[in-house]
Amino acid sequence: MGVSVNWLKEYVSFDWSPEELAHRLTMAGIAIEGVEHVEGDSLLELDLTPNRGDCLGMINLAREIAALNHSDIAIPVIELVEGQNRTEDEIKIEIKAPDLCPRYTARVIRNVKVGDSPAWIQSRLMGAGIRPINNIVDITNYVMLECNQPLHAFDYDLLGPAKKIVVRRANQGECITTLDDVARELDRDMLLITDDGRPVALAGIMGGQNTQINEKTVNVLLESACFKGTGIRRTARKLALRSDSSVRFEKGIDINGVIYASNRAAALMAKYGGGEVSAGICDCYPDPQPLSKISLRPERVNYLLGTELSPAQIQNYLNDLKLEWQIENGALLVTIPSYRPDIEMEADLIEEVARLHGYENIPATLPCGDTTQGGLDPFQKFKDQVKQLMANQFYEIITYSFVSPRYFDMLMLPPDSKFRQVVRVANPLSEEQSIMRPLLLPGMLETVSRNLARKNTNLAFFEMGSVFHPLGEELPLGVLKLGAIVAGSTDPNWLKLNLNLDYYYLKGSLENLFSKLGVEDVGWEETQEPSFHPGRTARIVSQGIQLGIIGEIHPLVRQQFDIRPRTCAFELDMENLYACSRPKVMMSAITRYPAVERDLAMVAKQEVQAARAVDIIKEFGGDLLAKVQVFDIYTGEQVAPGHKSMAFNLTFQSDQRTLTESEVNERMELIREGLRTRLQANFR
Repeated sequence: MGVSVNWLKEYVSFDWSPEELAHRLTMAGIAIEGVEHVEGDSLLELDLTPNRGDCLGMINLAREIAALNHSDIAIPVIELVEGQNRTEDEIKIEIKAPDLCPRYTARVIRNVKVGDSPAWIQSRLMGAGIRPINNIVDITNYVMLECNQPLHAFDYDLLGPAKKIVVRRANQGECITTLDDVARELDRDMLLITDDGRPVALAGIMGGQNTQINEKTVNVLLESACFKGTGIRRTARKLALRSDSSVRFEKGIDINGVIYASNRAAALMAKYGGGEVSAGICDCYPDPQPLSKISLRPERVNYLLGTELSPAQIQNYLNDLKLEWQIENGALLVTIPSYRPDIEMEADLIEEVARLHGYENIPATLPCGDTTQGGLDPFQKFKDQVKQLMANQFYEIITYSFVSPRYFDMLMLPPDSKFRQVVRVANPLSEEQSIMRPLLLPGMLETVSRNLARKNTNLAFFEMGSVFHPLGEELPLGVLKLGAIVAGSTDPNWLKLNLNLDYYYLKGSLENLFSKLGVEDVGWEETQEPSFHPGRTARIVSQGIQLGIIGEIHPLVRQQFDIRPRTCAFELDMENLYACSRPKVMMSAITRYPAVERDLAMVAKQEVQAARAVDIIKEFGGDLLAKVQVFDIYTGEQVAPGHKSMAFNLTFQSDQRTLTESEVNERMELIREGLRTRLQANFR
C-alpha cells in the first residue's frame, strides 16, 4: 500500500524528509519497505506486522507520527447537514449472527448524482493502488483509507420492499453473484448481508451485483459495520477472494470508529454527490463493550527493558500516544482506545514505551543468571537414533497436527472411544483443521491414499510426532509417538524378488528396531481395535509396559481412505519405548561349540497362537535352546477341522561344551510334554 506524504501532512505537522520519516517509523516498529517519489509527492510503501493493521488507516498512521514528533493530530471535523427524512423510518437492521458481526450501522443519502469523483480523490486512490469508479464508490474507498473502516454503498431503491437489512449466516449451498460477476456457492460458516431473504453482499468482503451503485442510482444506503476477523479470514480463504476490505477486517478494526466513518462518508457524498443525508443513523450494537484498562508498573517497565526511566518519562510517552491514564496503587491504570486492539496486556504497553524511547537507546547488557550447557539430552539422542534406524527401511513423513473430526467415523471409532475426546482449535482455519490429532494413523493413511492416487504403489513411511489429549482445565497432554505404515511390495532386483510389505515385514522391522535399541522380552498379544483387521492385530508389550499396537488396517477403513491394497501399520509410545530400552547393548562372544538343529511339527487348535507355542518351547528348552523359529503353518485336508499344523526349527547350543545327542533328545521330550500339556498338541 502506498501512503502519500502530502496526505499525511493534512493530519500531522512534521519537517522530516520522506526518507527520514520512513527511517523513524521503521525504528518505531512501523516498517517502511521503500519510498517512491512521484510528481509533487512521495509514497511510503508499508510493510506492517499483522498486529498493526490499524496503521492501514491514514489517521492512525498520523497518530504514530505525532507520537514520534511529540505533536498533536488534526482529525477532520465533519460538517454534516441532515435533511428532514429520518433514517430509522427508512431502514431496519437485524443481526442474527452477533458472534460474527457485533455492530452494524446504516444511513441513507437521497438524491445523489452519480458521476466522476474529484481529481484529488482519484489521485489518492490511485496512489494506494485502487481504481477510481464513481464518486459514491470512490468516497467509500477514500474513507476506508483515511479511517481504516471499510464501507459499502447499496443502491437503496434496489433493496427489497421491506427495506430491512438482516445479517446472518449463509445457508449451505446458497449462492450470490458478487461485484466481480462471479457466482459463488457459500456454506454455513460464511456471513451474508440480506434483504427480504435475498443475499445482497458477502459481509466484509464484496458487495452483490444485484444492489450495486450504477449511473441510474439516486438513493444510497451506506453500510458501516464491524465484522469479526476470524470469520472474514475463513470466508476469504475458502472462496479465494481477498479485498481491501477483507484485509482490514481480518487484522481488526475500531468498533467505535464505525459512526465517525459513516458520518465522514455521508458528508462527502452530500458535498461531491449532491445528496441529502437523512437524519440520524441506524445503529445495531447488541452488546456494547467498555474500553479495556491495563495496569502499568514503572518498575516492571525498567525490569523488562533494562532501563532507568522515571515515572514522569513513562507518563510522557503515554501522553504522546494519546493514551489516557491515572495513578492507582502506585501503578498507571491506562485506558486502551478501541483503535489499538493490539494492546492487550502490560507487556504490550511496555513495548509501546520501548518504541517511543527508541530501541537504540536501550543499553546493551549481557544476560545474568544460570545457564545450561548446550547439547542433546538422552531422550533427544534416543529420538535421533530411532529416526536413523527407521530411515533404513522407511521414508520419513511429516503430517499436520491439526486434523478433521471426520476421521473419527472414517476410522470406525465407537462413540465412546477415548480418541473422540480431543483438543479443539479455538479459531480453526477450516473444519478440516479444527482439532488436534489424537492418533498418527489418519495422517499416515491420507499420505498412503495420496501416493496411491499418483501411481506410487510401493510405500513404506514412518512418522515421529506428538498426539494430543485434553486434560480438562489444564493444558492438553502431548504424547510423542512413532508410527509406520506399509503397502505394496519392495522393489525387485537381480539378486532377489520383491517382498510383500505386509504384517510380517512390519513386525520384522520392529524386531530389528527393538534389537538395536536393546528392548528385550517383547510380547505380541492378540487384541481387537476398531481401525484394524480382526485377528490380525497385536498389542506390543515389554517388561509389563505397553509399547503400542501393530496390525493390518481394517478393509472398511481402507475403503474410507480410498486405499485398495492391504495396508499395515504400527504406532508406538516413544516414552515407553525409551523406558524399555537399554542405553548400552551388551555384546557376547560367538561360541566355539557346534549347534544342533531339530525340527518340531505339531497340530493344535486353530485359535492357538504361534507366539504362545514359542513361549512354551523357550520355557522348556531352557538355557540350552539358543533359537526357535516358525517356518511353516498349514491348514487343509491333512489336518482335522478346527486345527492347524505349525512347524518350528529349534537350535540348541552351549557356550561351555559340545552338546550330546541324549541332552538334546531330553530337552526335545520336555518341550513336547509341555506343548502337549499346555496346548493339547499332537505331533506329526
